[in-house]
Amino acid sequence: MAQHTININATLNPSNKTISIEQKVTYNNTSKDTLNEIYFFDWANSFSAKTTPLGKRFADNYESAFHFEKKENRGKTDIHKIYNNSVVPLQWQRDKAVDILKIIPDIPLKPGDNYTFNIAYTVKVPDDKFTRYGVDKNNNYKLRYWYISPAVYDGEWQVYSNKNTDDLYLTPSHISINLNIPRIYNVTSDLNVEIETLSTKEKTIHLEGEDRNSAVLYIEKNPSFTTIETDKVSIVTNIQNSRVNPPVQALVIDRVAQFLHNKLGPYPFEKIVVSETDYKTNPVYGLNQLPSFISPFPDGFEYDMEHLKTITRHYIDNTLIFNPREDYWLQDALQIYLMMEYVDTYYPNMKIIGSLSNWWVIRWAHAANLEFNDQYPLLYLNMARNNIQQPLTISKDSLLKFNMNIANGYYGGSGFKYLNDYLGDNLLSESFKEFYIQNRLKPVKSSDFETFLSEKTDLPINWFFEDFANTRKTIDFKIKKVQKQGDSLIVSIKNNRKSKLPVSLYGLNDNNVVYKTWTKPIDSISTITIPSKDIKKLVLNHKGEIPEYNRRNNYKTVDGLLNKPIQFRLFQDLEDPSFTQFFFMPIFEYNLYDGVSAGIRLYNKTVLPKPVHFSFEPQYGFRSKKLVGGASVSYIHYLDEDKLYKMRYGFSGNYYSYDRGLFYKKFTPYITFSFRNDDLRDNEKQFINLRNINVYKDKNPNDPDQEPNYSVYNIQYVYSNPNLINYFRSVVDYEISSKFSKLSANLEYRKLFLSNRQLNLRFFAGVFLFNDTRENEDFFSFALDRPSDYLFDYNYYGRSEDSGLFSQQLVIAEGGFKSQLEPAFANSWMVTANASTNIWKWIYAYGDVGLVHNSNSGTTAVFDSGIRLSLVADYFELYFPLYSSLGFEPNLPHYDEKVRFIVTLSPQTLLGLFTRKWY
Repeated sequence: MAQHTININATLNPSNKTISIEQKVTYNNTSKDTLNEIYFFDWANSFSAKTTPLGKRFADNYESAFHFEKKENRGKTDIHKIYNNSVVPLQWQRDKAVDILKIIPDIPLKPGDNYTFNIAYTVKVPDDKFTRYGVDKNNNYKLRYWYISPAVYDGEWQVYSNKNTDDLYLTPSHISINLNIPRIYNVTSDLNVEIETLSTKEKTIHLEGEDRNSAVLYIEKNPSFTTIETDKVSIVTNIQNSRVNPPVQALVIDRVAQFLHNKLGPYPFEKIVVSETDYKTNPVYGLNQLPSFISPFPDGFEYDMEHLKTITRHYIDNTLIFNPREDYWLQDALQIYLMMEYVDTYYPNMKIIGSLSNWWVIRWAHAANLEFNDQYPLLYLNMARNNIQQPLTISKDSLLKFNMNIANGYYGGSGFKYLNDYLGDNLLSESFKEFYIQNRLKPVKSSDFETFLSEKTDLPINWFFEDFANTRKTIDFKIKKVQKQGDSLIVSIKNNRKSKLPVSLYGLNDNNVVYKTWTKPIDSISTITIPSKDIKKLVLNHKGEIPEYNRRNNYKTVDGLLNKPIQFRLFQDLEDPSFTQFFFMPIFEYNLYDGVSAGIRLYNKTVLPKPVHFSFEPQYGFRSKKLVGGASVSYIHYLDEDKLYKMRYGFSGNYYSYDRGLFYKKFTPYITFSFRNDDLRDNEKQFINLRNINVYKDKNPNDPDQEPNYSVYNIQYVYSNPNLINYFRSVVDYEISSKFSKLSANLEYRKLFLSNRQLNLRFFAGVFLFNDTRENEDFFSFALDRPSDYLFDYNYYGRSEDSGLFSQQLVIAEGGFKSQLEPAFANSWMVTANASTNIWKWIYAYGDVGLVHNSNSGTTAVFDSGIRLSLVADYFELYFPLYSSLGFEPNLPHYDEKVRFIVTLSPQTLLGLFTRKWY
């Protein structure tokens, strides 16, 4: 018998997008405690305001659609009454979060007792643009988390808010639904359709399900689902692929169902409903997401993988009752592990880039040699190499979006492949099947699986659950030393991380494996003895079965100087750890004085970042007719556990034109200290930048008083906390050279109000501590609207222009003014404030005020105002001055020359628009 019984009488009202519900919940207390209150999930109400945990999560992820949506499209729950079977009203209240209910029964609920709650309420269905579930533009309904559900009590209440992490935790219950809908609609559900009654305008459908922990409904005017009968379970799907005909679709889905039956065991229900919405919520990330007309994969493969991932997820989630917020990692890892097993079985030769690996322009690349399953450790390493990986066992709502959707599941699945190879004899796969059959539809924890597995082997496995899954430490082994002793090799292996893990050791002869063994779990240095016969090279983790942070140090030749050969490649590639790689590629840049500069970039950076980067970029400027370019080298030291999480040391230099026929050289050694909070979802970060900028310029004959060569020491502190709702950034900057010393502070604040009004504020204050430059020289002075950029930090396209289009390029720095006013510089001190607010969508009004003090002319007050078109904030903007200290500027001559613009062409900078939503 199911633990609880949920009876729902629901009526859909499409005209106002609501569902009227009369619900009866019989709650069975199977615990050992007497319960004085019962908690319920009301996740439909998580859409009710911008300030709910769900609304805040959207803002944290820079997903602005929910914030800007009209209130009537966001969704909510209106509770009319809650009463017992005697129609006596019960006390209830919403918990601290609006999507959790606490109901107090009129008598305490003793162990073994049950109590029936009656709840009358109306659900306003949200627009599907927020989570893909809800009501779409055609008035079709995809309902998930739409009814009030009793929370789990297992000694304590497992209640938490909806944060769009797909992790509602419910006990399998008997669910009975009477659904009243207009006759034009059809319903698709995992639940069984018992009775369907038709009237003139209405349709009543009775749905039943035993041991169910969800009741997802698809209510459509035109049914899009097709049922495919297999020997094991019926699959109801609306995932379409026009390149796969129906007979092949049926064969593919039957194979998936048979595979899961063999790997896990029988599915306990009659059917599984998988939808396009399910798949898009959790797709197979990679090249198979490209449009079908440029897909590099064969017909049927994408359709197969889409159904494999979606069906597997339902198979696991509907039958293994884990706490999906705390033990989600085992569900995710098992899903990916099964997908990897499936590809190894049915697509053993599939490459990570599909048929592109056969193209003559690509097949030389290491990426062309990687198997499809190699993508899983690679996408995890994308996070690990940026030091933003997170433990598998961390609460799901604490994960970065990329880790939640991709990296952690991929790391877990790769970890199970690691564990399976270590245990041997396919022990892990057999254990999964036995564990599934024994624990299906029962509450379980990941610790239960650890206990279960440990009883199946004499090998230690605690390392997997403690050092692999429960920490964010990366994996890095190294062959430290190899000694010959008779017919044996004594191999010293070092674990570079403070963890205890085993590693595979291979003996190679001309890339052929002649020997393989596994070490015991190593936490520092371990020495093993192996036979030396036919072994020319030793390699750790040769097949990449371990998702290792750094495989470049895994190689050791038995005889010879170089452990790995050197390789030069055209264009950046995925890292091939068996080579020491160098890349070169053509580059093109532009500034007004060099014109288009073309050249070659020689570098060592692969797709995944490495600690040491170097780049050498000689270019030819077609306008200046000179060799220009730059070079840099840097080393990044990541720290795993401290608030100081990254130190970067480096040196850069470049040589370009700064005016017509005039060039500059800049050399800069630097070091940056980066700090963050323990919670990686917290955007708060702090930086300390130390650098010494050395500039050598050609002397300008038109400006003989200008300082040609100078050296500036710069210390900078940066505090940054960017968010969609509240954005804050501050910079304190100190510079000293032989001619001057200056101190400045820059504060930026951006607020998005509940009314959708946005306010942008910026404050700048700068003062010279001493200034021994010439009285009329403003090269090092604070600038009101266009800094001279003597440190060459800004990407000016025409930095020396004082007229024409390039002089109108705006960089918001120092004074931050948009109008070109006098005095334009301050050689003593300057204080300014900049503000803007939106008038309509991306149209803003702005205003600036400031005080400018020069030692020779005293203090001057200045102001300006105008209209800002923020097409892409901070990346593409136009500023139209209106009224300023000059008067009404549109009436002044040459107004078109007063318009200012911000244009960002850097791909790396534009990439930030994407990464901020995922990282």
